[in-house]
Amino acid sequence: MKPLRLDKEEREILKSFERGEWRPVKDLKREVLRHERYARSTLRKDKRVNIRISSKDLDEVQAIAIEQGIPYQTLMASIIHRYVSFRYKERNKPNKEMKATR
Repeated sequence: MKPLRLDKEEREILKSFERGEWRPVKDLKREVLRHERYARSTLRKDKRVNIRISSKDLDEVQAIAIEQGIPYQTLMASIIHRYVSFRYKERNKPNKEMKATR
């Protein structure tokens, strides 16, 4: 059997687990159901959007979607979701002011 190839994030998670940083959830069934509800509400696509983009950009998005084996509309929705999620995380980080050093 081939050894697993882990990306950077997966390796960090594995190292964290091996250091014993993970703790069992008290009510696993309830937590799974709660996160399933989060996922359903996050992934529910209930709005349509029409946009104009350059044909070059659309061609690139379609090529990437083919490489990933997914519809290009799904890829576009994923790109928007990741962008919005990243912006949300950045906005909600604690504000760290840099102090001027003399």
